[in-house]
Amino acid sequence: MTPPRTRQISSWQTRLTSAALGLCALGSLAACTEPPQEEPVIAMINGRSITQSEFDIRWEDLSQATRARYEKEGGKRRFLDELIMRELLMQEARKQGLDQSDEIREKTLRYREQLILDELLKDRIKTKVEVSKEELDAYLGKHANQLLANPKVQVSIMLLPNVYAAKDLKRQVEAGGNFTRFALRYSIDERSRAKGGDLGPYKKGLLEPELDALIPSLHPGVISDPIKTAQGYYLVKVSPLEPEILQADQATRERLRQELLAEKRRKRLDDVFAELRTGATIRLADAARYVTDEPARP
Repeated sequence: MTPPRTRQISSWQTRLTSAALGLCALGSLAACTEPPQEEPVIAMINGRSITQSEFDIRWEDLSQATRARYEKEGGKRRFLDELIMRELLMQEARKQGLDQSDEIREKTLRYREQLILDELLKDRIKTKVEVSKEELDAYLGKHANQLLANPKVQVSIMLLPNVYAAKDLKRQVEAGGNFTRFALRYSIDERSRAKGGDLGPYKKGLLEPELDALIPSLHPGVISDPIKTAQGYYLVKVSPLEPEILQADQATRERLRQELLAEKRRKRLDDVFAELRTGATIRLADAARYVTDEPARP
């Protein structure tokens, strides 16, 4: 026979268990929920784990160009291999005590300061710096000697001493003769004769004004009529450019656009600094007189 006190304890246990199950069913107690699943670990290096979320954050922090490079060279698996190598190097650095180096700590503090300043400037320069088409065109015009002119073609010339020689050679080229060979043999233009008349991609200032005006009207492969100049009579031919040359021109234009953007950003920063200096009290100490670009005296 079960003693009365034992039956009482058993009754309370039953009631508590039922109440707990009821609360779990209602979702009232956080303790009744299933324990959170551990975050997936995708690599373990000497006991140090790289989790899925850490990997994803580092992957998202990459620039678009860097991600594109990884995708060409093995994708995320290649990136994981480099994270593993980075962790191995960091572990070796810690073994050597480099993480306790005063020099490293000072550099870390300076880098932290730079990050803080970058955030401050981003906040102060809220308006996005942009370049208008008019500004870009004007800037590219100042650097026209670095760019292909329109039309984008390769230019070859042949300079002859008189109109009769020019007409005769034009007729022979149109009949199937080789322009390059004729230029090597007959052209009196010193800058281009050794290259068979080839002047390279058409750029501003490449040709005399009389020839410049003719270029837009020429079709690739068609020889111009003799063009009279003070030097003699020119025959001009244009040819399509290689894709690599066109791509290089686009790269140069983008570089110049970035230069212009950088100039505008510097101007915006100068305005911010001028504003801060206006509201600041700045006094130079006597020692400031030694801060100079002049070489130190012995």
